[in-house]
Amino acid sequence: MATELWAIGLVVFATIIGAFGPIFMKRGSKKFRLNFKDLITNYELMLGIGFYGIATILFVPALRGGELSVLYPFISLSYVWVSLLSSKLVNEKMNRVKWLGILIIIIGVSFIGLGS
Repeated sequence: MATELWAIGLVVFATIIGAFGPIFMKRGSKKFRLNFKDLITNYELMLGIGFYGIATILFVPALRGGELSVLYPFISLSYVWVSLLSSKLVNEKMNRVKWLGILIIIIGVSFIGLGS
């Protein structure tokens, strides 16, 4: 089965949506308490979990459009999005090693995409 372009696009879109999950979970961790009422009223934490859920739901139909061995490595793009978003939304610093890691991920995903 050849992997269809729409499936790759849906997986990439899911990684972008899913990348907001850890960002909001990080922000929600400031108010984290192991108390049910505090957990359900921690809106940033719940929003982060929601983004993860939406990304997973988007990933499932994409699996119909291609090979798992091609689609799943695209999930690594979420590391790229999280790195970029964390520098903007939670004021984390990017350095040369992080930029190199992003470059390596993009090159690896490109090889997999081209090889399918």
